[in-house]
Formats: sequence, C-alpha cells, structure tokens
Amino acid sequence: MVSSVAVIAFPDISPFHLSVPSLVFGHSENRGTAPRYRVTICAEDPGILPTNAGYDIAVRSSLDALVEADTVVVPSWVQARRPSDALLEAIRRAHGRGARIVGLCLGAFPIADSGILDGREAATHWHAAEDLARRHPQVAVRSDVLWSDLGDVVTSAGTAAALDCCLHLVRSDHGVSAATALARRLVLAPHRSGTQAQFIPVPVREQDGEDEIERAMAWARMNLSEPVDLDHWSRTVLMTRRTFTRRFRERTGSSPQQWLLVQRLDRARLLLETTELGVDAVAGESGFGSPASLRLHFGRAFGISPSAHRDLFSTA
Repeated sequence: MVSSVAVIAFPDISPFHLSVPSLVFGHSENRGTAPRYRVTICAEDPGILPTNAGYDIAVRSSLDALVEADTVVVPSWVQARRPSDALLEAIRRAHGRGARIVGLCLGAFPIADSGILDGREAATHWHAAEDLARRHPQVAVRSDVLWSDLGDVVTSAGTAAALDCCLHLVRSDHGVSAATALARRLVLAPHRSGTQAQFIPVPVREQDGEDEIERAMAWARMNLSEPVDLDHWSRTVLMTRRTFTRRFRERTGSSPQQWLLVQRLDRARLLLETTELGVDAVAGESGFGSPASLRLHFGRAFGISPSAHRDLFSTA
C-alpha cells in the first residue's frame, strides 16, 4: 500500500533539506518497482518560492495536502521566523487526526511552536538546541542524538542525520530489508542508530593506515553468531580493553556493547524478514543464544515480538 507524504516548503528554504525526504521517500528500493510513498511538496502560499541557494522553486500544492497525508514533514525552518497561525493550525490538525509529524533539523521549531511537543522530547541540530530549549522550556530538547522517534512525532538533527532519520522511518514502515536495499540504491550507510551522538570527535590520524576500530567492527559483524567477549574483541586489534572501549566510543558515539546489540538486532530483523528460519535459529544466528533473550531484547527495542515482526515484514 502506498502512503502519502506531504513535505512543507517555505520561502528561503535550503534546497538540500527539501530534497532529503523527496529523495528517500520518492525512490523505490529496487529498479523497476514503484515507490512505497507518494510525495507532495506543498507550501502555505504556493507558487514561486525563493531558496537560500540563489534560485527559485515552483510549488503547486497548498497546505490542503496535509489534510489526507499519512506523514507530514517539515524539512527545516528559518530559525528566527515565527510560523504563521495557519501553518501551526495545519500541523495541529494533521497530528490530531493521526498523521505522523516529522521535523528534520530546524523543522523541530515550528512543530514545537504548534504545541504538540509540550511535555515531550525533541531532537534538533546541536547548534540550535539551546535556542529551542529557551523558547520552549516545556520541551526536553535533545542535542545528543541523531533523531527522536515518539511514534506520532519524529524529530532529527541536521543535514546527514535527516537522511538517517528518513531511512529509519522506511525501516519502521517496511522493514530492514527494504530500507537496506533503498540505502544501497542511494549509496547511503544502511543504518545509524538514533542514539548515536550528533558530534563525534574523531581524531585525525598522523599517518595513513588502517582504521583499527573499523576492522574490529568488521570482525564482530562476521562473528555475530558467536559470543563476542570484550577482552577477546579488543585483542583482535591489539588493544587493551580500556583503550578499545575509549577509542570505540570516540569512533561511533556508543559503547562496544551497545553497538554490538544494534548489530545483533539488525541481523535478527533481516533473518526474520527474508528467511523462514524458526525463532530458535534466528536467535542463534544473530548471537542472542536463546529465543528468550532474543524476545526480550527485540521487545525492548521495537515494542513487538519477533514472530509479529515476521508477520508484518516477511518477504520469504
């Protein structure tokens, strides 16, 4: 079933930010197949809109596109601009009837202005987080994550994180297999966890050479079905456990154990979607050791059982 996505354009918008949801939601994951989403670009005042890149764009649809959209995307915003009452009311009405509201980068600002984030959390670009928190003290502003998914409202950090967030939504809607195929088509990284830090201080190496942490991650992915002991894992790249843990966090923004759990969950989802392996076998192949462990971690991460996930997304 094709779902509808309304993307809100506005004067002085960044063409890159506007293109992100169109690129991700408007593409099919395989050549020759239809996209899973129907994307409409709309604006409060349709017509010729200036961009911040020095050229204009033509927008044909009005905010009436929000009336029946399944997902409404505010792809960015002009930080100093106060949204009009008409725009805020359109966002409130779409949210009230059950549409998913998505704010990419500075798009969190008009969404917060609408009031639907009161008492809840929102992510935005780290550079704008302090301003958003000052304007909306009732919103828990996150500048330390790539995105925040509340189910009905999703907000993200800036630029590349907006691509990650949109791919995350495809994964949520259609499964890891579809999202991975789409990422491959777009030549994007298949998945970055939303809890990954926005700004990760990766030290510049003094000499060209192999990235030990990348090599350690590759080793772990090849051995997901086996127990991965942190001491043994660190020795594969000739590091002490303490140095390895520190370097891993600097490189990825998460601990080795957290990263490994995400990889195991991804493997489990892919096996559930693309094979007919039983839950016992999926647990073994993804390194959880037992079906009970798989069900526990899967339920905590996704709010659904492995079997129910298979029923929703299986392509086998």
